[in-house]
Amino acid sequence: MHMHVALCAVLDPSEMPGGYRFEAIENLVLSRLDRLPPFTRRLVMDPLGLDHPHWIEDPEFDPIHHIRRVSCPAPGGSHELGRLVGRITSRPLPRDRPLWELWVVEGLAEGRFAIVAKVHHSAVDGMMGAGLMVNLFGMTREPAPEAPPPREEEHPVPPEPRPSDIEMLKSAARKRLAQPRKLVDLAKRTVERVGGVVERRRDPELAHGGTPLTAPRTRLNRPIGPQRDVGFARLSLAELKAIKAAVEGAKLNDVLLAVVGGALRRYLAHHDDLPEVPLVATCPIATGAGRGNNNVAAMFVPIATHLAEPEARLEAIQAATRGAKEEHAVLGKGELLQDWADLAPTTTFSVASSLYSRLKLSKHHRPVHNLIVSNVPGPPMPVYLAGAELEAAYPMGPILDGAALNVTVMSYRGQVDFGFMVARDVVPDVWRLADAVAPAFRELRDAVLGAPSEASPERSTPAE
Repeated sequence: MHMHVALCAVLDPSEMPGGYRFEAIENLVLSRLDRLPPFTRRLVMDPLGLDHPHWIEDPEFDPIHHIRRVSCPAPGGSHELGRLVGRITSRPLPRDRPLWELWVVEGLAEGRFAIVAKVHHSAVDGMMGAGLMVNLFGMTREPAPEAPPPREEEHPVPPEPRPSDIEMLKSAARKRLAQPRKLVDLAKRTVERVGGVVERRRDPELAHGGTPLTAPRTRLNRPIGPQRDVGFARLSLAELKAIKAAVEGAKLNDVLLAVVGGALRRYLAHHDDLPEVPLVATCPIATGAGRGNNNVAAMFVPIATHLAEPEARLEAIQAATRGAKEEHAVLGKGELLQDWADLAPTTTFSVASSLYSRLKLSKHHRPVHNLIVSNVPGPPMPVYLAGAELEAAYPMGPILDGAALNVTVMSYRGQVDFGFMVARDVVPDVWRLADAVAPAFRELRDAVLGAPSEASPERSTPAE
C-alpha cells in the first residue's frame, strides 16, 4: 500500500530569469535542503521490529536518487499530465533512503512545466506539506543559484551516528516493559470516551458525525491494485466563499464537501450505482499533538449524496461536520488513536496491512469509509520557483484498500485546486469524476445564490 502524499505544481517559466533550465530547479532544491529537514532523513529499524522506526540524518544522502526529469506525452494537457502523475505515484518510495522524490515534468502545453513532489506520509502531513511548499517556493522571482552547492553543503545537518542494534533493542525493551500499565490506562480512557460519544448520540437534539464500518458499498469500495491515476479540477475561491457567507453557520469546508458530494452523486448515478444512504468521507484534521512529523487525526462525515437538492445537501453536511467535530473533541482530538498506534510495533501494522490487502478482506465487511477528503490551505499570494510563477497546485493523498478515492483540495491565489487520486483498476474514468466538480459547483451556487456570479468566468485547469 502506497502511503505517500504528492503535489503537482504547474509553473509558467515565461519570465524566469535566464529562461527555463532543469539545472536551475535542481540547484534551487539542493540550496534549500537546510529548510527541508525530512528531505535528508531516513528511517532505521531495530533488528526485531519491536519499536517504531528511528529517524536519522542519512550519512549517504545523494540527490541523484531524488530529483528526476521526465517529459510529458504530447500534447501536454491536463489529461496527459494526470496520467503521468498517476504513473509516478504508482511506485512506492524506497525505504533505504530519505522518503521523497521530486520529478520535473517538461513538455506541457503553452511552454509550461511542472514539478511533482512525492513524500511519504510518515515524513510529512498535509499542513506540514504546505509549510514545505513555502520553504521551497519564494515570494519573488529570485533566480536559482548558478551552480549546485558544494557536496559538503548538500547535507546541511551533520549526519548523526546511527544507533546500534543493541541501543535500539534496549529502547524497545524499555517501552515494552512499560506497556502493560499504559495499556490498562489507555483501555480505561477508550471505554470512557467512546461511552461519552454513545451517550451523546442518544440525545436526538444533538448532531452527530459518521460511524466507521457503516458506509454503503459502491464501485469505489473494492480491493485496490498498485496502479494510480490522477485527475484535476479548479474552482473560484471567491465564489465558494460567497456560498459560505450566504448560508448561516456554514464553513468553507462544508461547501467543499457539498461540491464533492454533488460530483460523486453525478458520477455514481452515471454508473447506476448511487446508494440510498449517504457516502461517508474520512476527513483528516490537524491535532496539534506535536508528535513527530505527522500530527493528524480523522473524523467521519456523511456527505449527503442521497439528497438531490444541493442546498439540503449542504445543510446536512453542516450538521454532520459540527457533530463530528464535537464527537472528535469528546474522543480526545485524536489522542486515543495516536496512543494506540504508539503501543503497537510497526511490524504489527505492516503484517496486518499486508494480509488485509493480500486476502482482499475489504470485500467481506462494510466499508470503513467510502473515500478520503482533505482540505489544505495554501498561499494567498503568487509564489515562484527559481523565478517561474506557480499557476496551480494540485495536492494528492494516499488511498486505502477498500476505498479507491482520495480528494484533496488546496487554495492558492484566489483559486481552489482539486487533486483526485484513484486506484486505476477500480476507477478507470477519473476524469469523469473530476469533470463533475464544475457542474456540481454551479448547481450548488445557483441553488444558494439564486443566479450565476458575473465575477468569475468558467475555470479551466492550467496545462490544458
